Amino acid sequence: MSGHSKWATTKHRKAAQDAKRSALFSKLSRNITVAAKEGGDPNPDNNASLAAAIEKAKGYSLPKDKIKTAIDKAFGSGKDAANYETVIYEGYGPAGVAVYLEALTDNRNRTAADVRSAFSHANGSLGTSGSVAFQFERKGQIMIPKEIEGDKKEGMKANGAAGDEEEFMLAVADAGGDDYEDADEEWIVYTAPTELMAVKKALEESGLETKGAELIMEATTPTEVSISDAKKVMRLIDKFEELEDIQNVYHSMDVTDEIAAALDSE
Repeated sequence: MSGHSKWATTKHRKAAQDAKRSALFSKLSRNITVAAKEGGDPNPDNNASLAAAIEKAKGYSLPKDKIKTAIDKAFGSGKDAANYETVIYEGYGPAGVAVYLEALTDNRNRTAADVRSAFSHANGSLGTSGSVAFQFERKGQIMIPKEIEGDKKEGMKANGAAGDEEEFMLAVADAGGDDYEDADEEWIVYTAPTELMAVKKALEESGLETKGAELIMEATTPTEVSISDAKKVMRLIDKFEELEDIQNVYHSMDVTDEIAAALDSE
């Protein structure tokens, strides 16, 4: 367990999503509705996909009333809830960077056209099923703040073992986590995809407060690019993030500290 840093790879995407909070809330709600519908149960204790969708939504501060509304929509309140289907799109962007997209759509033709157009304008290409998936690995990801709000006298206080890296490393190992990394104001814990909720529960039982959890796709062999190409790739990623039907965007670009600084300065 190394505590190595991969956070720069995802930080820019998370910041971009946070900046478009209204659109992000809509995507998170759609994800919850589909998970509830496909799982056939509105209770997350009996529906693992719904539990994961709710945890991801909490990580981005989706209000509880919106979560409830999204679940209700799956069971009769939403006339179009049953029309959404999951579609995966794969392709290559500038500098040969692999791009893996997860969509929830009620119109495959529209979504495919939008995705193909974005790739084309970036001088990339939409590939066939499986063309880049082999370059990614599914993982669970749990966000844990280093500090939490205490009482009036304490102000902010350490979030249990999260206040000390050695103690935190032991807590992660005891909970069954695979790895962790330092992400500025929080820790990111990585798990096997099937162990996400079990590890989260074990961490909480050890006294840690979690901020959210989700399943992600991580590139197994990051692609080295120049700063110039990195900016082109990020413009493509941002374009995909703007598409209503696209839920998640993953890429293989190796975002070094130098590239992250250049992207943040734009």
